[in-house]
Amino acid sequence: MLIFGLRVCFRTVGHGTFHCQRCGGDRRYRHRVGRRWFHIFFIPVIPLGKAGVHLQCTSCRARYRPGVLAVPTAAQMEAALPAGTLAAATCMLLAGDPASGPARRRAVEAVRSAGLAEYDESVLDEDLVQAAVNGDDIAGPLNALAMQLAVPAREWFLAEMVRIGLADGQLSDDERHAARQVASNLGLTAAHAYGVITMTEEGATAE
Repeated sequence: MLIFGLRVCFRTVGHGTFHCQRCGGDRRYRHRVGRRWFHIFFIPVIPLGKAGVHLQCTSCRARYRPGVLAVPTAAQMEAALPAGTLAAATCMLLAGDPASGPARRRAVEAVRSAGLAEYDESVLDEDLVQAAVNGDDIAGPLNALAMQLAVPAREWFLAEMVRIGLADGQLSDDERHAARQVASNLGLTAAHAYGVITMTEEGATAE
């Protein structure tokens, strides 16, 4: 009879929600850390080295590496478009004239179309103040959005932001810089961004 040996024990160190590939939807998970133990009569008595980390779906019990958390959940995907649109729109407005009526209306329309149907100019004022005080950091929201958009959709999104800047006239140097910043955070190259911005400007001139 084997009375001693090695065994691996896991303990839960956290919980959360993720996209379970086996279940095909958002599920709760347990974050578990393993450790090897020397045991006597199957009772762990001496801790040894670590034995891996995994996430376990609480529904189907499937195990995944922590990298699976990079896949957005349905809730994160639903929130990404309005968050990214709001961040980019305020960035463009602050780079130009935040008091411009046409530009503000264009920005509000873009945010509403992205999913925030009740958004209005009073809320926009609050968001502009917050962005000006805290710094207009658009990288996070746009990086999250870029994960969900194919290249043509990224081009369309950039063009919509450029139209906010064009609503009250030609793009200023600051607005052009903001547009390039939006493009970069969407994963578009400088050359790609230049093409989209130029075509959008030409289209606005022809209208």
